Amino acid sequence: MHRIHYAGDSIVTGSEIARALLDYAQALSQVSASATVEVPTLEDDGRRGNVELLIGPASQLIAHEVRSQDEDVVDDELVERMTAEARRLRQFGWDTPTAGVVPVEPKYDWTDLDDL
Repeated sequence: MHRIHYAGDSIVTGSEIARALLDYAQALSQVSASATVEVPTLEDDGRRGNVELLIGPASQLIAHEVRSQDEDVVDDELVERMTAEARRLRQFGWDTPTAGVVPVEPKYDWTDLDDL
């Protein structure tokens, strides 16, 4: 599961949902558009819930993996819908890679500053 931080609050949802949401938000920003998405959540008390998120060019979403003994929140239809819409939007936006985890290699070994 992933915790998504958004507008000073956070939600917990399934990992596939979180990845699709980030990808969709990026695609929306490429065409300067926004959308409201209803996302299933895992509430603090273990119950399932839903939130509506407004995502678009100004969205600043942060998602990180969380450990939970609860079953992952799954909504295959939502993931497919967001993925298909992101793919469609990219036909009209500027060229950029899809959202994903980009490995970062450190440019410098900060423990040995004499080599700079």
